[in-house]
Amino acid sequence: MTEPNDPSSLKDLDVRLKAAQARRKAEQDRLDGKDGRPATSGMGFGIRIAMDILAALVVGVVVGLLLDRWLDTMPLFLVVFFFMGGAAGILNAYRTATGQGYAVGYGKSGNKSDDGKRISDDEGTEGKS
Repeated sequence: MTEPNDPSSLKDLDVRLKAAQARRKAEQDRLDGKDGRPATSGMGFGIRIAMDILAALVVGVVVGLLLDRWLDTMPLFLVVFFFMGGAAGILNAYRTATGQGYAVGYGKSGNKSDDGKRISDDEGTEGKS
């Protein structure tokens, strides 16, 4: 029977752990894009942008129609909310295309401290839980 403090079994466990960590890191590097987000295909990215615009337009048209029926002002709110939905969809598509929207405040990097000074990502995460 093997003793719990057998150095050969601990070395074997260490080798297996390092191999598993290397495989996991290689798989993660393969899946991640340049900025740490999962890499997507061009077609998937295009479909996502199209859905952003389409969803905003549908919501705008539905809200416009509901308000027009409720207030009996048929084309007014439909037209207004159609354009507002289109603007919101284009803004969402722009944010998606530029990589914004993945952090608090829609910023990519360069956090600011409470007094307005720029701090690095390493400084901003220390001591915060």
